Amino acid sequence: MVGEKLEEVTSFKHLGATLSKDGTSTAEVRIRIAMATEAMTRLSRVLKKQFHQLPHQDQAMQVARRLHPTVGLRDIIRDAFSIRSQKEVLRVIMSNLLFGNSKASLEMRAVPTWVDKVHDKDKQEQCIWDLCFKPDGSQLIVAAGNRVLVYDTNDGTLIQPLKGHKDAVHCVCYAKDGKRFASGSADKSVIIWTNKLEGILKYTHNDAIQCMAYNPVTHSLASCAVTDFGLWSPEQKSVSKHKVSSRVTCCSWTNDGQYLALGLYNGLVSIRNKNGEEKVKIERPGANTSPIWSLQWNPSKDEAYDVLAVADWGQRLSFYQLSGKQIGKDRQLGYDPCFVRWFTRGEYVVVGGGNKQCNLHTKEGVKLGTIGDQQSWVWAAAVRPDSNYVAVGCQDGTIAYYQLIFSTVHGLYKDRYAYRDNMTDIIIQHLITDQKVRIKCRDLVKKIAIYRHRLAVQLPDKIVIYELYSDDAADMHYRVKDKIGRKFECNLLVVCSQNIILCQDKRLQCFTFQGVKEKEWVMESLIRYIKVIGGPPGREGLLVGLKNGQILKLFVDNPFPILLLKQHTSVRCLDMSASRTKLAVVDENNTCLVYDINTKELLFQEPNANSVAWNTHYEDMLCFSGNGLLNIKASNFPVHHQKLQGFVVGFSGSKIFCLHIYSMSSVDVPQSAPMYQYLEKKLFKDAYKVACLGVTDGDWEALAHEALEGLDFDTAKKAFIRIRDLRYLELIHNIEERRKRGENDNMVFLGDVFGYQGKFHEAAKLYKKSGQEHKAMNMYTDLRMFDYAKEFIGSGDPMDKKMLITKQADWAKSSNEPKAAAEMYISAGEYVKAIEIIGDHGWAEMLIDLARKLDKADRESLSRCAHHLAKLEQYGYAAEVYSKMGDHKALILLHVDAKHWEDAFTLVEKHSEYKEEVYVPYAQWLAENDRFEEAQQAFHKAGLQAEAVKVLEQLTHNAVIESRFNDAGYYFWKLSIQCLDIAREEPDKMEEMLPKFYDFQKKADMYYAYHSIQRYTDEPFTSHLPEALFNISRYLLHQMNSHIPLGISKAGTLYALAKQSKNLGAFKLARYAYDKLQTTRVPTRFQEAVDLGSIMIRSKPFLDGEELLPMCYRCSTTNPLLNPGGSKCVNCSQPFVHSFVSFEVLPLVEFVIEDGISDEEAITILDLSVPKPKNEEKKWQESRTGNMQSLRLGDEQEEEEEEEDPFSNKLMTFDQGDTQFRPVIVNRKVLKTMSRADVYIRKWPKPLRHQYFRSLLPDVSITMCPSCQKLFHTDDFELQYLQNGHCPFCRHKMDN
Repeated sequence: MVGEKLEEVTSFKHLGATLSKDGTSTAEVRIRIAMATEAMTRLSRVLKKQFHQLPHQDQAMQVARRLHPTVGLRDIIRDAFSIRSQKEVLRVIMSNLLFGNSKASLEMRAVPTWVDKVHDKDKQEQCIWDLCFKPDGSQLIVAAGNRVLVYDTNDGTLIQPLKGHKDAVHCVCYAKDGKRFASGSADKSVIIWTNKLEGILKYTHNDAIQCMAYNPVTHSLASCAVTDFGLWSPEQKSVSKHKVSSRVTCCSWTNDGQYLALGLYNGLVSIRNKNGEEKVKIERPGANTSPIWSLQWNPSKDEAYDVLAVADWGQRLSFYQLSGKQIGKDRQLGYDPCFVRWFTRGEYVVVGGGNKQCNLHTKEGVKLGTIGDQQSWVWAAAVRPDSNYVAVGCQDGTIAYYQLIFSTVHGLYKDRYAYRDNMTDIIIQHLITDQKVRIKCRDLVKKIAIYRHRLAVQLPDKIVIYELYSDDAADMHYRVKDKIGRKFECNLLVVCSQNIILCQDKRLQCFTFQGVKEKEWVMESLIRYIKVIGGPPGREGLLVGLKNGQILKLFVDNPFPILLLKQHTSVRCLDMSASRTKLAVVDENNTCLVYDINTKELLFQEPNANSVAWNTHYEDMLCFSGNGLLNIKASNFPVHHQKLQGFVVGFSGSKIFCLHIYSMSSVDVPQSAPMYQYLEKKLFKDAYKVACLGVTDGDWEALAHEALEGLDFDTAKKAFIRIRDLRYLELIHNIEERRKRGENDNMVFLGDVFGYQGKFHEAAKLYKKSGQEHKAMNMYTDLRMFDYAKEFIGSGDPMDKKMLITKQADWAKSSNEPKAAAEMYISAGEYVKAIEIIGDHGWAEMLIDLARKLDKADRESLSRCAHHLAKLEQYGYAAEVYSKMGDHKALILLHVDAKHWEDAFTLVEKHSEYKEEVYVPYAQWLAENDRFEEAQQAFHKAGLQAEAVKVLEQLTHNAVIESRFNDAGYYFWKLSIQCLDIAREEPDKMEEMLPKFYDFQKKADMYYAYHSIQRYTDEPFTSHLPEALFNISRYLLHQMNSHIPLGISKAGTLYALAKQSKNLGAFKLARYAYDKLQTTRVPTRFQEAVDLGSIMIRSKPFLDGEELLPMCYRCSTTNPLLNPGGSKCVNCSQPFVHSFVSFEVLPLVEFVIEDGISDEEAITILDLSVPKPKNEEKKWQESRTGNMQSLRLGDEQEEEEEEEDPFSNKLMTFDQGDTQFRPVIVNRKVLKTMSRADVYIRKWPKPLRHQYFRSLLPDVSITMCPSCQKLFHTDDFELQYLQNGHCPFCRHKMDN
């Protein structure tokens, strides 16, 4: 057993474990206390008045019998009467009440409160036919003879007899609202009485009244006679009557007042609705020979359905649902029942009659006990509403008023409490979590024992052992393990892991779960106390206390008890400490004695104890209760008292399990008082153990600080962890680290502790004693106590003075004195801190003054000055500081931040390495201000080609989405130029960029042209001539052969072409366009016009006007209006050159330079060529010859033949029918013959070659934009330029 931790059950943890001298358990003793309270009060009152008048025992016993006839007071008085002191008599009576010799069962006791016997005026006994209570329970209405008697239930006083009937009164009943009651008599009349005992109404039946019942909801009265029953309510004057087939012997309403049950003499039960109509008939077996004598509905509203209890003279008790279905089986009574009555909550049924008894049954019909034995048949009984009082009326006129006292049968193991409920159920409650489970035994539960995972229940004829489903501490589910089918007589039941132990007087018997007796112990004296103190399964130990003062320990597997000690007084309660080294005993003198088990030494004793329990979590602490107080004693410290009602039965940590009357409760008791007792003795570790049992956060804090001041850092650390005080935990960690490094000056450590606790002067003194003055100075400076800090400055140490000034400045800053703080920082040389304060408060003048005083080598301080000046928008001062520092980059960034772009550009010209730092922010700023084109140029200047392209792509996409096709064309042109620049600057990207250049050029042309079409189709008016729209539509359709860009509508283009072709006489082309539209998805708004135009164009000739057909200026071939191959000649494949306003074909022919001739050489040759002289203006000459008149242009002499043009000869250098385009190739000789005025050159940057065009009609004026290289009729270009102020395509503004 040494060192083995055993499970412990303290004294009242196994309720029923403390026994009286005759083996009666103290659990039952407490029931006796409650039973005897009233009797003792009365007896005390009698003794005070009549003690000197009771010289004989007989007289005293007569008094006792009148007061409490069932508790055995006659024997008690006989034992106590030899003592003449009133106080002693009361003490002896109470002692015998607690530990008397009664062997009676204490499951339920019926205590007669008062008894009366009714006689008539001739002293003849009057039969009590019926009883009922007033709803508030203050009055009892009795049907006795031909009178109605009204009793006061408190003392049995007859309030008033009521006369009104001429024959025997058979029944009485009270309305639930308490306003009236009724009586029915053999004289065939029913009288309604008020609660003031006045008769207000009388009505009659044709036969004697048998029974009555008030509706609990409507308060209507059902009165039943031999052949009919009537329904009367206060609202109606007449009584509605209904015939029945047999005598009605009893009746009862359901809780909701909807149905009335009638018990008939023929053994049937008829259930009627509130209008008297029969709804259900219950036919019972053997009904002809079993008249129904009493029935009643269960009044409980907690039941799932209505339950009807029926008692018949077949000596059966049965239960039925409203539907007529029987619940359970018939219960055989063995006598003729005269009444059946429910308790208010429906938990019990009272039945009696021919057995001259009133018996108590469960709601399932199981008999629990007898309420009272009488001398004659019991004809009636009534249960007082919402209480445990029962009134009984007998054949001989006896009226007995009983109080039912239900004893508590229960057991406790650690935090599991098992107790009996409704006499047949067991409820197991977890006292910590308050979980509850119910076990239905369906029989009278006599005793309960609980231990670990076992639960033993004694029933009248067997013992059932239950076990938990699992070993989980939180599991509350039990199942049957074994049953012992034998009847046992014992005072106490104890259960172990594999055995049950029965106690009877001096004898202990040990049985297996199969009912086999294994051992038996016989003690020298009566067993007063027994409990299981734990141990291995099958070897548990038991602690036994005897009446002669012996305290024994025995083991289940050992036949020999071990004597622990013997005292002179009888044992009432025992408990053993957790380590099995100390024993606490409560003796019959209510003294708590504590012994050392090993030495048998009495350690201490305390008075006024009725129960004791050791703390299962702490060895050196116990508690005991008595005189309404809870007493907690730790070690040898004085006892701590606090109020507590009840008996202490367990002590676990800070929870005390208390039994008060019939209920078990868990009380939280903070262990503050014992903890402070340990703290006073500086026993910090013991104080911590006590605190772990349960104290408040304030107590934990006090323990932590006390342990810290006592330099018990381990305990202090644990305590601070409990309250989550990170500040002190950091201090302890710091001290522990310093200890590891070799510091052992406890005075310094204590000074740190005092400093953390706010005891600064004490801390400074400790620092000074230990020679650590600098710690004191640092502490005072941190606390802004600069006057105290100066006392600890080392002599002449400039660093200390500087530190002090700095900290004083810090304090001034935090005290909202920034100017003083800044000046202190400057004087201490902390320029950066001073600059931060000055800058944060916007003192620009003070800031520039400081910057001018600073050395230019202090770059950090100067930089902070410039930063704050720029933040204050003092850009001039900031520029001055940066210039002083020589930081050109910072100066440029300053101008950029200030958006001073011109100044930034000026600096960048001198310092080109910072170009990106200027142009990138400038481009971003332009983009943020919706100046995207300028932003793109800025990105381009910064050398960020990718960003420039990205901006243009986004602009282009937005323009297309928003149908700004003119802008889209412009942005695509910009993109193409950007791609060309990239190809020129980054040769490795040439192959990627050149295809993009050509693609973007084409898209730019198409979007530019489609802008006019879109305006024509979407806007009501247009500024373009029909010929221009006609040409633009044809140009777009030629370009759409391969791909149609996003946003360009082919349907819109065809629609415009169809309309203008028809207007201009190109009917064949118009028909083609309309046919194409029929196979194209056309906008709804055009559909009608397209359908109509398609029909009307059929009426026109299928040809195009010759004046509209374009002519090739190279081969002079007339071309169709639409060429599937594109905008080029069908004969020579020479591409047409369009004017980019009217999109007419210009009289230009593109030629290429012969290989070996560079663009620069070609331009030089052309520039040196001699322009051809213009012919003088020729005049018309008129001549007349006879009747003939003639006009002649030119000189009269024949003109000389013009010189042959070499370029014109080159035009026809192609093969007829050749599908491959062969351009005109020009050599140096031909170049020299060309006039520079007739040649137009598109000067593309490298890597592209120039493009050359020769005008075949020099008189036609053509203009080429120098930016976008587009060609225009001069008149068209000048008109557009005047209107817009720039080139219509690239938006270039010319200088001239």
